[in-house]
Amino acid sequence: MSAADVRRVGVVGLGTMGAGIAQVCVQAGIETVGREVSDELCERARERIAHYLDRGVDKGRLTTEERDAALGRLTTTTELGDLAGCDFVIEAIVEELAAKRTLFRALEDVVGEDAVLATNTSALSVTEVAGATKRPERVVGMHFFNPAPVLPLVEVVRTDRSTADAVDTAFELAERLGKEPIRCNDTPGFVVNRILIPLLNDCVRVLDEAGVSPEDLDRAMTRGVNWPIGPCALIDLIGVDVHVHASEALYAALGEERVAPPERLVVMRDEGRLGRKSGEGFFDYD
Repeated sequence: MSAADVRRVGVVGLGTMGAGIAQVCVQAGIETVGREVSDELCERARERIAHYLDRGVDKGRLTTEERDAALGRLTTTTELGDLAGCDFVIEAIVEELAAKRTLFRALEDVVGEDAVLATNTSALSVTEVAGATKRPERVVGMHFFNPAPVLPLVEVVRTDRSTADAVDTAFELAERLGKEPIRCNDTPGFVVNRILIPLLNDCVRVLDEAGVSPEDLDRAMTRGVNWPIGPCALIDLIGVDVHVHASEALYAALGEERVAPPERLVVMRDEGRLGRKSGEGFFDYD
Protein backbone atom coordinates (compact mmCIF):
# COMPACT_ATOMS: atom_id res chain seq x y z
CA MET A 1 0.00 0.00 0.00
CA SER A 2 1.13 3.56 -0.74
CA ALA A 3 -0.10 6.74 0.88
CA ALA A 4 -2.12 7.47 -2.26
CA ASP A 5 -4.17 4.34 -1.48
CA VAL A 6 -5.09 5.66 1.99
CA ARG A 7 -8.68 6.82 1.70
CA ARG A 8 -9.73 6.60 5.34
CA VAL A 9 -7.65 7.17 8.45
CA GLY A 10 -8.57 6.11 11.96
CA VAL A 11 -7.41 8.07 15.00
CA VAL A 12 -7.79 6.31 18.35
CA GLY A 13 -7.76 8.72 21.27
CA LEU A 14 -9.06 12.25 20.71
CA GLY A 15 -7.30 14.17 23.43
CA THR A 16 -5.07 17.12 22.61
CA MET A 17 -2.77 15.16 20.30
CA GLY A 18 -5.39 12.90 18.76
CA ALA A 19 -7.77 15.75 18.01
CA GLY A 20 -4.92 17.68 16.42
CA ILE A 21 -3.98 14.71 14.25
CA ALA A 22 -7.60 14.20 13.22
CA GLN A 23 -7.83 17.89 12.31
CA VAL A 24 -4.74 17.65 10.12
CA CYS A 25 -6.20 14.60 8.37
CA VAL A 26 -9.58 16.15 7.56
CA GLN A 27 -7.95 19.36 6.40
CA ALA A 28 -5.84 17.27 4.01
CA GLY A 29 -9.02 15.92 2.45
CA ILE A 30 -8.99 12.48 4.08
CA GLU A 31 -12.05 10.81 5.55
CA THR A 32 -11.25 10.34 9.23
CA VAL A 33 -12.81 8.19 11.93
CA GLY A 34 -11.97 9.30 15.46
CA ARG A 35 -12.60 6.92 18.33
CA GLU A 36 -13.00 7.81 21.99
CA VAL A 37 -14.34 5.90 24.98
CA SER A 38 -17.45 8.05 25.54
CA ASP A 39 -19.88 10.18 23.55
CA GLU A 40 -18.96 13.14 25.75
CA LEU A 41 -15.28 12.90 24.80
CA CYS A 42 -16.21 12.48 21.14
CA GLU A 43 -18.29 15.65 21.24
CA ARG A 44 -15.58 17.54 23.10
CA ALA A 45 -13.05 16.58 20.41
CA ARG A 46 -15.38 17.62 17.60
CA GLU A 47 -15.95 20.97 19.30
CA ARG A 48 -12.20 21.43 19.73
CA ILE A 49 -11.54 20.71 16.07
CA ALA A 50 -14.40 22.98 14.97
CA HIS A 51 -12.99 25.75 17.19
CA TYR A 52 -9.57 25.63 15.57
CA LEU A 53 -11.05 25.40 12.08
CA ASP A 54 -13.14 28.47 12.90
CA ARG A 55 -9.96 30.27 13.93
CA GLY A 56 -8.49 29.33 10.57
CA VAL A 57 -11.45 31.01 8.88
CA ASP A 58 -11.11 34.11 11.08
CA LYS A 59 -7.44 34.41 10.15
CA GLY A 60 -8.10 33.92 6.44
CA ARG A 61 -6.34 30.57 6.18
CA LEU A 62 -9.56 28.71 5.36
CA THR A 63 -12.81 29.59 3.64
CA THR A 64 -16.09 28.71 5.32
CA GLU A 65 -16.66 26.13 2.60
CA GLU A 66 -13.29 24.49 3.33
CA ARG A 67 -14.06 24.47 7.04
CA ASP A 68 -17.45 22.85 6.51
CA ALA A 69 -15.99 20.29 4.12
CA ALA A 70 -13.25 19.39 6.61
CA LEU A 71 -15.74 18.91 9.44
CA GLY A 72 -17.88 16.82 7.13
CA ARG A 73 -15.01 14.40 6.69
CA LEU A 74 -14.85 13.71 10.44
CA THR A 75 -16.79 10.86 12.01
CA THR A 76 -16.53 10.09 15.72
CA THR A 77 -17.42 6.84 17.44
CA THR A 78 -17.05 4.93 20.69
CA GLU A 79 -16.89 1.60 18.84
CA LEU A 80 -13.49 0.26 17.82
CA GLY A 81 -15.24 -1.85 15.19
CA ASP A 82 -16.13 1.32 13.26
CA LEU A 83 -12.47 1.55 12.24
CA ALA A 84 -12.85 -1.60 10.13
CA GLY A 85 -12.78 0.34 6.86
CA CYS A 86 -9.65 2.36 7.70
CA ASP A 87 -6.52 1.91 5.61
CA PHE A 88 -4.27 3.53 8.22
CA VAL A 89 -4.81 3.88 11.98
CA ILE A 90 -2.93 6.25 14.27
CA GLU A 91 -3.08 5.55 17.99
CA ALA A 92 -2.89 8.56 20.32
CA ILE A 93 -4.08 7.22 23.66
CA VAL A 94 -2.46 7.49 27.10
CA GLU A 95 1.33 6.98 27.24
CA GLU A 96 1.17 3.61 28.96
CA LEU A 97 2.69 0.57 27.31
CA ALA A 98 0.13 -1.94 28.61
CA ALA A 99 -2.77 0.17 27.32
CA LYS A 100 -1.19 0.56 23.91
CA ARG A 101 -0.43 -3.16 23.62
CA THR A 102 -4.00 -4.05 24.54
CA LEU A 103 -5.34 -1.62 21.94
CA PHE A 104 -3.07 -2.87 19.16
CA ARG A 105 -4.11 -6.47 19.83
CA ALA A 106 -7.73 -5.40 19.44
CA LEU A 107 -7.06 -3.24 16.37
CA GLU A 108 -5.44 -6.14 14.57
CA ASP A 109 -8.72 -8.05 14.66
CA VAL A 110 -10.68 -5.05 13.36
CA VAL A 111 -8.80 -3.60 10.39
CA GLY A 112 -7.93 -5.25 7.08
CA GLU A 113 -4.71 -7.17 6.49
CA ASP A 114 -3.16 -4.36 4.45
CA ALA A 115 -3.85 -1.60 6.97
CA VAL A 116 -0.85 0.08 8.60
CA LEU A 117 -0.96 0.66 12.37
CA ALA A 118 0.97 3.60 13.82
CA THR A 119 1.59 4.67 17.39
CA ASN A 120 2.06 8.34 18.23
CA THR A 121 4.13 7.52 21.32
CA SER A 122 6.81 10.06 22.20
CA ALA A 123 8.92 7.92 24.50
CA LEU A 124 7.79 4.27 24.58
CA SER A 125 9.25 1.44 22.51
CA VAL A 126 7.44 0.98 19.19
CA THR A 127 8.92 -2.53 19.08
CA GLU A 128 7.20 -3.44 22.35
CA VAL A 129 3.90 -2.02 21.14
CA ALA A 130 4.20 -3.96 17.88
CA GLY A 131 5.12 -7.11 19.79
CA ALA A 132 1.53 -7.39 21.01
CA THR A 133 0.34 -8.09 17.46
CA LYS A 134 0.50 -11.14 15.23
CA ARG A 135 1.86 -9.02 12.39
CA PRO A 136 4.37 -6.56 13.90
CA GLU A 137 5.76 -5.87 10.44
CA ARG A 138 2.89 -3.48 9.70
CA VAL A 139 3.39 -1.42 12.88
CA VAL A 140 5.40 1.82 12.85
CA GLY A 141 5.82 4.88 15.01
CA MET A 142 4.40 8.18 13.78
CA HIS A 143 5.32 10.81 16.36
CA PHE A 144 3.57 14.13 15.77
CA PHE A 145 4.53 17.17 17.81
CA ASN A 146 2.18 19.35 19.83
CA PRO A 147 0.29 21.26 18.54
CA ALA A 148 -0.08 18.81 15.67
CA PRO A 149 -1.85 21.24 13.30
CA VAL A 150 1.01 23.75 13.67
CA LEU A 151 4.36 21.99 14.09
CA PRO A 152 5.62 20.44 10.84
CA LEU A 153 7.82 17.62 12.12
CA VAL A 154 6.72 13.97 12.24
CA GLU A 155 9.18 11.27 13.32
CA VAL A 156 8.45 8.08 11.37
CA VAL A 157 9.89 5.28 13.48
CA ARG A 158 10.84 1.89 12.07
CA THR A 159 11.37 -1.23 14.16
CA ASP A 160 13.51 -4.18 13.13
CA ARG A 161 10.31 -5.87 11.98
CA SER A 162 8.64 -2.94 10.16
CA THR A 163 8.40 -3.49 6.41
CA ALA A 164 9.76 -0.89 4.04
CA ASP A 165 6.24 -0.54 2.61
CA ALA A 166 4.74 0.30 6.02
CA VAL A 167 7.45 2.88 6.75
CA ASP A 168 7.18 4.42 3.29
CA THR A 169 3.39 4.63 3.55
CA ALA A 170 3.64 6.43 6.91
CA PHE A 171 6.29 8.79 5.55
CA GLU A 172 4.30 9.60 2.42
CA LEU A 173 1.10 10.04 4.44
CA ALA A 174 2.87 12.57 6.64
CA GLU A 175 3.89 14.47 3.52
CA ARG A 176 0.32 14.28 2.24
CA LEU A 177 -0.75 15.88 5.53
CA GLY A 178 1.59 18.79 4.82
CA LYS A 179 4.21 17.68 7.34
CA GLU A 180 7.99 17.37 7.12
CA PRO A 181 8.73 13.77 8.20
CA ILE A 182 12.05 12.17 9.03
CA ARG A 183 12.85 8.45 9.31
CA CYS A 184 14.59 7.00 12.36
CA ASN A 185 15.13 3.72 14.16
CA ASP A 186 13.23 2.68 17.27
CA THR A 187 15.64 3.93 19.91
CA PRO A 188 14.75 5.50 23.29
CA GLY A 189 13.37 9.00 22.74
CA PHE A 190 13.81 8.70 18.96
CA VAL A 191 15.54 11.91 17.75
CA VAL A 192 14.03 15.04 19.28
CA ASN A 193 13.22 13.78 22.79
CA ARG A 194 16.56 11.98 23.08
CA ILE A 195 18.20 15.38 22.65
CA LEU A 196 15.56 17.68 24.16
CA ILE A 197 14.63 15.90 27.41
CA PRO A 198 18.12 15.84 28.99
CA LEU A 199 18.74 19.37 27.73
CA LEU A 200 15.56 20.73 29.34
CA ASN A 201 16.33 18.82 32.54
CA ASP A 202 19.78 20.42 32.63
CA CYS A 203 18.13 23.82 32.22
CA VAL A 204 15.84 23.17 35.20
CA ARG A 205 18.76 22.06 37.36
CA VAL A 206 20.59 25.29 36.47
CA LEU A 207 17.72 27.27 38.04
CA ASP A 208 18.79 26.11 41.48
CA GLU A 209 22.50 25.66 40.90
CA ALA A 210 23.02 29.12 39.36
CA GLY A 211 20.37 30.86 41.45
CA VAL A 212 18.70 32.23 38.35
CA SER A 213 15.00 33.01 37.94
CA PRO A 214 12.87 31.29 35.28
CA GLU A 215 12.49 34.68 33.57
CA ASP A 216 16.24 35.22 33.39
CA LEU A 217 16.96 31.64 32.34
CA ASP A 218 14.53 31.98 29.45
CA ARG A 219 15.98 35.37 28.57
CA ALA A 220 19.48 33.86 28.56
CA MET A 221 18.51 31.10 26.15
CA THR A 222 16.40 33.26 23.82
CA ARG A 223 18.84 36.19 23.73
CA GLY A 224 22.10 34.27 24.16
CA VAL A 225 21.65 31.31 21.79
CA ASN A 226 18.61 32.48 19.82
CA TRP A 227 16.14 29.83 21.02
CA PRO A 228 12.66 30.81 19.79
CA ILE A 229 11.20 29.99 23.22
CA GLY A 230 12.83 29.68 26.62
CA PRO A 231 13.16 26.29 28.35
CA CYS A 232 10.78 27.14 31.20
CA ALA A 233 8.13 28.47 28.82
CA LEU A 234 8.60 25.37 26.66
CA ILE A 235 8.06 22.99 29.57
CA ASP A 236 4.95 24.97 30.54
CA LEU A 237 3.72 24.57 26.95
CA ILE A 238 4.47 20.84 26.82
CA GLY A 239 2.96 20.27 30.25
CA VAL A 240 5.06 19.56 33.34
CA ASP A 241 3.31 16.20 33.81
CA VAL A 242 3.94 15.21 30.20
CA HIS A 243 7.60 16.14 30.44
CA VAL A 244 8.08 14.27 33.73
CA HIS A 245 6.38 11.18 32.31
CA ALA A 246 8.59 11.25 29.20
CA SER A 247 11.69 11.78 31.36
CA GLU A 248 10.78 8.79 33.52
CA ALA A 249 10.23 6.59 30.48
CA LEU A 250 13.54 7.63 28.95
CA TYR A 251 15.36 7.15 32.26
CA ALA A 252 13.91 3.65 32.57
CA ALA A 253 15.23 2.84 29.10
CA LEU A 254 18.67 4.46 29.39
CA GLY A 255 19.50 4.71 33.08
CA GLU A 256 21.27 8.06 32.52
CA GLU A 257 20.94 10.56 35.36
CA ARG A 258 20.59 13.51 32.98
CA VAL A 259 17.31 12.17 31.64
CA ALA A 260 15.75 11.58 35.07
CA PRO A 261 13.21 14.30 35.94
CA PRO A 262 14.60 16.97 38.30
CA GLU A 263 13.00 17.07 41.75
CA ARG A 264 11.65 20.57 41.09
CA LEU A 265 9.56 19.26 38.19
CA VAL A 266 8.29 16.28 40.18
CA VAL A 267 7.14 18.62 42.96
CA MET A 268 5.44 20.92 40.44
CA ARG A 269 3.63 17.96 38.93
CA ASP A 270 2.49 16.68 42.31
CA GLU A 271 1.21 20.14 43.25
CA GLY A 272 -0.75 20.42 40.01
CA ARG A 273 1.35 23.27 38.61
CA LEU A 274 1.42 21.78 35.13
CA GLY A 275 2.00 24.86 33.01
CA ARG A 276 -0.40 26.43 30.54
CA LYS A 277 -3.00 23.70 30.91
CA SER A 278 -3.46 24.37 34.64
CA GLY A 279 -2.87 28.13 34.50
CA GLU A 280 0.31 27.93 36.56
CA GLY A 281 3.75 26.42 36.05
CA PHE A 282 7.02 28.30 35.94
CA PHE A 283 4.85 31.23 34.91
CA ASP A 284 1.22 32.23 35.52
CA TYR A 285 -1.36 32.13 32.73
CA ASP A 286 -4.80 33.71 32.51
